[in-house]
Amino acid sequence: MKKFAITAAATALTLTMAGGAFAQTTQATQSPMVLAAGEVTQAKEATSDTWITTKVKADLVTEKGIPGTDIKVETNKGVVSLSSTTAVTESQKETAVAIAKKIKGVKAVSADGLKAE
Repeated sequence: MKKFAITAAATALTLTMAGGAFAQTTQATQSPMVLAAGEVTQAKEATSDTWITTKVKADLVTEKGIPGTDIKVETNKGVVSLSSTTAVTESQKETAVAIAKKIKGVKAVSADGLKAE
């Protein structure tokens, strides 16, 4: 009878431990999916920022009267930063900002890096 009680207790303990291990396995398999979802969000942001930068740069280069090849464009989370080592007129600066603001996905434009004559 004691042998049966010990066996039953050992079986119950084994099942309890196995249940805990199963819960940990399930949790471990869910974590990478959550992590992957975060990486996808970051990838979308990076792609969007890259697209915005490319579009702004292309529009600046094709605009007459603006030294588009001299203007550096950087985008971070939809915020476009314009800068240049070459001086631009106030009118050129305003036009560059207006071009950047028209692009879909642009949240704000900073032209602090554009040197005005």
